[in-house]
Amino acid sequence: MAGSELTNVRSPRVKAARRLTKRAFREQDRRFLAEGPQAVREALKLDGVTLELFSTAEAELRHPELITEATLKGVPVHRASGEVMSELSQTVTPQGLLAVCRLLHVPLEEGLKGEPRLVAMLAHVRDPGNAGTVLRAADAAGANTVVFTDASVDPYNGKCVRASAGSLFHLPVVIGAPVGVAVRQLRERGLRVLAADGAGKHTLDDVDLSGPTAWIFGNEAWGLPEEILAEADDVVRVPIYGQAESLNLATAAAVCLYSSARAQRVP
Repeated sequence: MAGSELTNVRSPRVKAARRLTKRAFREQDRRFLAEGPQAVREALKLDGVTLELFSTAEAELRHPELITEATLKGVPVHRASGEVMSELSQTVTPQGLLAVCRLLHVPLEEGLKGEPRLVAMLAHVRDPGNAGTVLRAADAAGANTVVFTDASVDPYNGKCVRASAGSLFHLPVVIGAPVGVAVRQLRERGLRVLAADGAGKHTLDDVDLSGPTAWIFGNEAWGLPEEILAEADDVVRVPIYGQAESLNLATAAAVCLYSSARAQRVP
């Protein structure tokens, strides 16, 4: 651990990291914060992504392998006091590890290169926790890409990064794509575009999911607007067999993505 402990919350280094809690500064500096050992671990696996690391003395003792890996990769490691870590953290109980990372997203064309078979698109999704959980589910289901449309939450929001549990570092993420443009490019690459909506005419049991598929998931409160539903090849709902009124966004997205993943893998 190089240098003395950072104890001044007003130091230039701390202020430079703290400003990354705001979206405008993340975009301006082309950097974001990844908090917690899981996020730091996954960030360090990608060369050149982690720019610096803040760690408390306690976290250094709990996760010496991460400090060692960062040091071996030439990542500056700063020991931070509890007060400084609380200033940088966006959680009630900081875990003592926080990385400053470069932005990861790619243009739509790059995110859809090759022959993608499963893509998740978030349209008008505003809750960062839900967005991060969908990203995690897409990663677990083997999706090729996750697209955040121009009206959706920033995937570099601290809550979204934490909810993704490291998946933000695993697959291509596109941000700011207009829905119509994304749908057109998905179709050009041979994907069938399905909108997930509780009012869908068909259920997951009714549709063939064995081919390349892109799912559009909508806002937590009001779902997908008519103009986006009209863009889709079909509108599909998750069947409800019990008495629950509906499923929340993240759960419904996981069901849809895994249904596609399973259908594509069954001989």
